[in-house]
Amino acid sequence: MAEYKGIHGTKVQDYTTDPDNPITGQVWYNETANTLKFQYPNVTTSGSWATGNSLNTARQQFAGGGIQDSALAFGGENSGTAQLGLTESYNGSGWTEVADLNTSRNYNGGTGTSNTAALSVGGNNGSSNVAIVELWGGSSWTEVGDLNLARNGLAVGGTTTSALAAGGDGGTADAETWNGSNWTEVANLNNARDGIAGAGASNTSSIVFGGSTPSVRAVTETWNGSAWTEVADLNTARGALGGTGIVTSALAFGGSTGSLTGATEVWNGSSWTEQGDLSVARKFLASAGVNSTSALAAGGGTPISSSTEEFTGAGVPIGAWSTGGVLNTARYGNGAAGVDNTAALVFGGRAPAPTATAITESYNGSSWTEVADLNTARAYLGGSGTQTSALGFGGEPTTVITELWNGSSWAEVNDMNTARVTLGSGSGTAPTSFAVGGWKNPGVAVEVESWNGTSWTEVADMNTARNGPMLSGYNTAAICSGGSVEPGVQTKAELWNGSSWTETGDINTARYNGGAAGTSTAALIFGGSNQAGTVDAETELWNGSTWTEVADLSTARYYMDGAGATNTNAICAGGLAGSSQAATEEWSGSTIVTKTVSTD
Repeated sequence: MAEYKGIHGTKVQDYTTDPDNPITGQVWYNETANTLKFQYPNVTTSGSWATGNSLNTARQQFAGGGIQDSALAFGGENSGTAQLGLTESYNGSGWTEVADLNTSRNYNGGTGTSNTAALSVGGNNGSSNVAIVELWGGSSWTEVGDLNLARNGLAVGGTTTSALAAGGDGGTADAETWNGSNWTEVANLNNARDGIAGAGASNTSSIVFGGSTPSVRAVTETWNGSAWTEVADLNTARGALGGTGIVTSALAFGGSTGSLTGATEVWNGSSWTEQGDLSVARKFLASAGVNSTSALAAGGGTPISSSTEEFTGAGVPIGAWSTGGVLNTARYGNGAAGVDNTAALVFGGRAPAPTATAITESYNGSSWTEVADLNTARAYLGGSGTQTSALGFGGEPTTVITELWNGSSWAEVNDMNTARVTLGSGSGTAPTSFAVGGWKNPGVAVEVESWNGTSWTEVADMNTARNGPMLSGYNTAAICSGGSVEPGVQTKAELWNGSSWTETGDINTARYNGGAAGTSTAALIFGGSNQAGTVDAETELWNGSTWTEVADLSTARYYMDGAGATNTNAICAGGLAGSSQAATEEWSGSTIVTKTVSTD
């Protein structure tokens, strides 16, 4: 008899199939599957700040423009009295002094798209407010059209050819738009204020928030090209804050509430959500960033600082693993292919007895069906593609054999150049498959091969040879992480751009022989084994810049292949966890997530 725990005062509904749109907390009995299920809450991580390299010159009351790894900081003061023309350029790892502004100033506004394209707008030259606007072209500043109203402490958003300036000194409500050659006065803000932050994509789509008049404000307004609309307030009222993003995805951070704050909030187009604080509370800082998931905060006061922080990961879906259908043949060292958790293929591997199998099974989202066998039984092989068009390659006994699946049968095609086992194999399509690293006889492989639909071609080697790496992506764009190489298990990850490998952010848990899914900018890795031989359940999510630990597998396992075209829908089938596994787990990062409570 099934045991149902902890369900008190809850209506359990009967269904023959899972409901299309369950709500969080809903409980139902699936009569067909004979299981009790509930809708699992899908939560999100808080974004966080990490320390970057400091500015060359500590300063406050200055402006920034660009994105997290390509930004510009300009103007400000470093002594409380001296206005600066100093400009520094950020490349993602360090700041470099470049050409000064023509007019030194503080309290200026700034915007831009990179460290080669920015605007410095208004400010104060030490004796008066200025209307001067300067354009950065990548090597020098050029004066362009002045503002209609000289001011400081204003918000600026947009690009070098399409921008908006609003608010400013003395609590003005004045707003102006820039078309690349001149400024035009437009409708005033509903709330006059200075020390305001702003962000936007153009002169017709912007958002401004915070500021003071003279008391600190939480008010937020959006601009649609003709009018301002008040929307949801910040959670923390503040002035002299930093801000980045666009009208549907913005970030507010730092400032003064009467005292310094590091509070950070994300705007999703309708409301603000609190995130992880800045490490250094500050006001009058420079900021850069393209949306709510990637930003840069630099300098500020008080005391005047040179520190830089980078924000990553707001709103990353944590998701969850849920129980899927059971394989007909438990196995490990299997290959896999598929686009999501509703359509997948597994093939080969070691069955419960330590012998290689040729058995292939197809998944429809709820159950596995045996289909045509591989021509050559083998284990520890690579796999990629879809349920109807897949590639299986390499494997044990150490081989170069490659087979192509057409949806109904396997056919041998051209061999790999280097025989190997436990290799990395991507999540692309059959014609864009990728064979990376692994174990060759003898030693760990550094070789990489690209499949073009008919044959394998050797391409640039990885920087680090690795056995059992986890590969996400395809032969023109991929990320390879982890793996084993003497003297131990790797945390290193490398990005492939179609011609070369570049080292990128490390994974959090060193491991090899785990599963992977997704692309070079949206990847998922799960399971594996660490250097001590311990089997892992850890799952990590890659957002294009950092790895985030998310919900673990229900069953720790290794020697399995993963499948999935994105990091929001994937499947983990088979593997080794003391014994060969038949259990399937489905990953959902942003869609409906169900948990099986118990089975009769």
